Amino acid sequence: MEKKKLVILGSTGSIGTQALEVVRQHPQRFEIVALSAHSNWKLLSHQVQEFSPKYALICNPEYYSDLRNHVSSSVKIISGVEHLTALATLGEADIILNSLVGFAGFESTLKAIQANKKVALANKESLVVGGQIIMEALKHSKGELIPVDSEHSAMLQCLAGEKVSDIEKIIITASGGPFREHTSDQLQNVTLKEALDHPNWSMGDKITIDSSTMMNKGLEIIEAHWLFSVPVEDIEPVIHPQSIIHSIITFKDGSSKAQLGLPDMKVPITYALGYPDRLPLDTPRMNWSEFQDLRFEPVDFDKFPCVQLAMESIQMGGFAPAVLNAANEVAVERFLNEEIGYIQIPKIVKQSLAKIDLNDSLSLESIKDIDKETRAFAASIFK
Repeated sequence: MEKKKLVILGSTGSIGTQALEVVRQHPQRFEIVALSAHSNWKLLSHQVQEFSPKYALICNPEYYSDLRNHVSSSVKIISGVEHLTALATLGEADIILNSLVGFAGFESTLKAIQANKKVALANKESLVVGGQIIMEALKHSKGELIPVDSEHSAMLQCLAGEKVSDIEKIIITASGGPFREHTSDQLQNVTLKEALDHPNWSMGDKITIDSSTMMNKGLEIIEAHWLFSVPVEDIEPVIHPQSIIHSIITFKDGSSKAQLGLPDMKVPITYALGYPDRLPLDTPRMNWSEFQDLRFEPVDFDKFPCVQLAMESIQMGGFAPAVLNAANEVAVERFLNEEIGYIQIPKIVKQSLAKIDLNDSLSLESIKDIDKETRAFAASIFK
């Protein structure tokens, strides 16, 4: 079997490190040709020593010398975030795993698709800020876009053998995060430590905060809208605390399909890398002979306004989702730096959506401009 050549953008993050675990289990199927990290040069150097890629990119040039001094001279070391798109379009690469966090991943996704690559997408912001542009690019590309998020992977698996036109509703599940049982009053005093303590998943700081505000679910609704061409009003978020059912699709005949499994991101990563094949994976299984308590409850939009803001942004159209994303990234960063309170995150997003001019034609450059403008505005609120 010919090995698939794999590029991992963001190899030192949660998704990237778990993807490398999958590669360790399938050395006969995958060859690492390039890895990238933002600043974690120590972990990147260990990954380079183990997998011997041709290229290694450290986005923060400050750490170029450290990385260069700790890996083989046969590996080409590159520095600077501007080179991410070069790796995303690498001639010899078969699969690009985009596990970058935030807006930074959008251009790499777009360029990889335009270069006819198979993109395993863990960067949900790509479709949030530029879903219309990316889906248009796919129409003119020989490439593929395979979701890595557990929810969208579940949807894709449920649609195997089905027609998208037969979808009546997509039910996207959410754990509810650490504040599922909090009252609105209790949310007023949430601390950074509490917000970073997710009950089910181990993720990076930004995604963990997004999970606690449920903005991640809002972003995933936008992503599902673009991936499966389903109107946002036909995508319903529900709270499922056990995180066993990852999504459900109800069809026009009233039947539903669900994808189930223990919370383990290696499962959707493996599905995306091997797609359309299903690869074996050494991971814990559900014990179906034991009692399973699978509960569901509606989302409280008053308590978690970020979900509603995200759904409204896709209905507003144009730049609105990009404004939502940029304002949220700034607000989350400010909360992580303890500049603002927890409940100010959705307030910054809401004010940004109301303030920024959304009327312009969509393009890569115009989205970059609106992103920059929104970030400056979001950084000025509650100063």
